[in-house]
Amino acid sequence: MSENNGVYDESQIQVLEGLEAVRKRPGMYIGSTSLRGLHHLVYEIVDNSIDEALGGFCKNIDIVIHKDNSVSISDDGRGMPVGIHHKMGIPTVQVIMTILHAGGKFGGGGYKVSGGLHGVGASVVNALSENCEVIVKNEGHIWRQSYERGKVASPFEKIGDTDEHGTQTNFKPDSEIFESLEFEHDTLVQRLRELAFLNKGIKISFSDERHDKHEEFHYEGGIKSFVSYLNRNKEPLFKEPIYAEGIKDDYTVEIALQYNDGYVENLFSFANNIDTVEGGTHLAGFKTALTRVLNDYARKFGFIKENDKNLSGEDIREGLTAVVSIKLTDPQFEGQTKTKLGNSEVRGIVDNIVGQKVSTFLEENPAIGKLIIDKSLVAARARDAAKKARELTRRKSVLESTTLPGKLADCSSKDPSECEIYIVEGDSAGGSAKQGRDRKFQAILPLRGKIMNVEKQRIDKILNSDMIKAMITAFGAGISADFNLEKIRYHRIIIMTDADVDGAHIRTLLLTFFYRYMRDLVERGHVYIAQPPLYKVAKGKKEIYCYTDDELDKAIVELGGKDNNTNIQRYKGLGEMNAEQLWETTMDPERRILLKATVEDAREADEVFTILMGDKVEPRREFIQQNAKNVINLDI
Repeated sequence: MSENNGVYDESQIQVLEGLEAVRKRPGMYIGSTSLRGLHHLVYEIVDNSIDEALGGFCKNIDIVIHKDNSVSISDDGRGMPVGIHHKMGIPTVQVIMTILHAGGKFGGGGYKVSGGLHGVGASVVNALSENCEVIVKNEGHIWRQSYERGKVASPFEKIGDTDEHGTQTNFKPDSEIFESLEFEHDTLVQRLRELAFLNKGIKISFSDERHDKHEEFHYEGGIKSFVSYLNRNKEPLFKEPIYAEGIKDDYTVEIALQYNDGYVENLFSFANNIDTVEGGTHLAGFKTALTRVLNDYARKFGFIKENDKNLSGEDIREGLTAVVSIKLTDPQFEGQTKTKLGNSEVRGIVDNIVGQKVSTFLEENPAIGKLIIDKSLVAARARDAAKKARELTRRKSVLESTTLPGKLADCSSKDPSECEIYIVEGDSAGGSAKQGRDRKFQAILPLRGKIMNVEKQRIDKILNSDMIKAMITAFGAGISADFNLEKIRYHRIIIMTDADVDGAHIRTLLLTFFYRYMRDLVERGHVYIAQPPLYKVAKGKKEIYCYTDDELDKAIVELGGKDNNTNIQRYKGLGEMNAEQLWETTMDPERRILLKATVEDAREADEVFTILMGDKVEPRREFIQQNAKNVINLDI
């Protein structure tokens, strides 16, 4: 501003030609330049193929990650149009690949339903790739064009003849744009499997040449198969998921649901294959219909007496796994991350279709109806018991903090944004932590022993646990459906346990509790894991704390090698450190190491907690064997 003396005129306005805008601000188009953005490139091209499949033109999609992290994606759809574009005067393939907002999703009749970035997908991938090539089979010929960083590198040309049809896109992400070019195999597998579930009959093949892996995803059962997959490590109450499908005007609604013997509801919703993690009108319609239908059924057949209260939605959804998928022509997204469906008319459409179909199913399958109602009635009784227990854990202001747990050493600050609470394993470490902390912003809550495994208990039993009550009261934000992150008393919840098998088990128990009953804590990034040192190496007056075996080796070298004057202390537990050492290594914000507990994907998190903390031993053994290299001190 100072160089121009505050002048704001036409000279300040920059016009970015073609795809320059994408390269200048990639985050605006793909969210970020991190791994998430890198994977987004694959999804955008795959989504174009899925759109072909939704129109009934494509059955097979093949994805290959090559050894150099370049990608090839091909389908047997119609193939991009190869003629000269009537308005632009250049080949239509070139228009699609080099001009933003050029595609068949803007009312031209090319697509009735589509996901993706609505016409910017292919051109954005091209713009953010070091090199890109499109091969089209269409009109009896094979056509090809190549690009470099979004710019045309070769003419659009005919290179052969064929009676096949389809599109292949080859691209190498640009190292000038992305922080890393290493695609994560498991992340891609999860999304591709999900797309195959959501679009029944489509065959998606995925080859990863870097790891010599090949997988195929093909589900004739669609989201019915999806629900079975989600429940595969649980004990379903009945064998086959309930499935309903309905079409009204331009809306296609699919739902699949199945109950298991657990206590957690898992509802997943999609609009045009987009994961609506914040829900929306389609999910609201599903919940309303399910609650109404089951209450009507329970009254009709005498499960609920005339003077009894209706079952609540919470009661009815205990142990429910469900997928709601809707395809529509003009989805309106809202919410913090634009992943909440806002179309108002959708609620009534979903409500109507689900109401009719589920009601008919229950009438025709009374044994399953009884199982669901019985489970819901037990949940209702537990909820009443939990309501009484929950009253004991209501947050009181700090001034009337007679309800704050006795072992809690609170901090003096009343500003949650600067406050943190350490959940500490054992009274001994708790004592050191209380002495070593900064009393202004650090609170300490020692736990004695292992907390309850909430994966195997109902909410009423959970709320009878003294340790869990102490945490709920200390945090001040409630639990389960009553949890309100705005009332939280500490913005950082830090788990501090010993670096051994028992400590790892306690961490997993705590994370399971937070994820199941205070999910916003984890999803909004308020939960951390403290990293105490494993060793202290001393030689003369110099001391070095080491957090890994590699650091230990480096420290020994730094101190001049290992000899009789080298003292190596292996910390078996936090209790072995005095207050000063604990502050210095694990609690001082200037020097400590904290790992943030994050959830990239709700389905994956649900699966991991089910495997680690559920009743089935075999999935747990398989998980540990597959992840042995990445997991330290995991308790079986």
